[in-house]
Amino acid sequence: MNLPNKITLFRVLMIPAVMVIGELYILQEKYMFGTNFLTVGNFILLVIFIICAISDFLDGYIARKQKIVTTFGKFADPLADKILVLALFVILLEQNNALKGWMVTLIFAREFIVTGFRVIAASKSINIAAGWLGKIKTNLQFFSVILLLLFGFMNNDIIQIIIQVILYATILMTIISGTEYIIKNKTVLTSEKE
Repeated sequence: MNLPNKITLFRVLMIPAVMVIGELYILQEKYMFGTNFLTVGNFILLVIFIICAISDFLDGYIARKQKIVTTFGKFADPLADKILVLALFVILLEQNNALKGWMVTLIFAREFIVTGFRVIAASKSINIAAGWLGKIKTNLQFFSVILLLLFGFMNNDIIQIIIQVILYATILMTIISGTEYIIKNKTVLTSEKE
């Protein structure tokens, strides 16, 4: 197994760790750095998330630089990112009033639809490149997760308004990028290419 795939596998293995840490209530009852808003659990999740985000950049960089493209990498890399982010959104939904169930449902729906398109395209040997709107959506999702982990418990109206604005921007970009993806790749559903 090459180095980019090992890094991707590391991210895959972090997903169960994130879910376990998110469910350990004892970690959500203690606060970090003398604050009353950043819990030990969320701090640990934040560190794992940042490490995973750096590893995502790193495995992509190494794969491009060394021209290493594998079927495992094409499958596991985007899937690991999606599952990690979705797991964190579910954990944050349980603990934060700013994040709503309909928001997480839209995020899930978009990711399922895009993944479905990618599976159909792969079965027909069609390559679908990620678009700029999708990258903006991903960065907004990452930023939303970081904000919610850091400040989700903070009882400050200005911070909560900022979180709401970022969440709504994330949802809007989730819808726009998903719509663009479907429109640009709708031939995948009708193409008979094998």
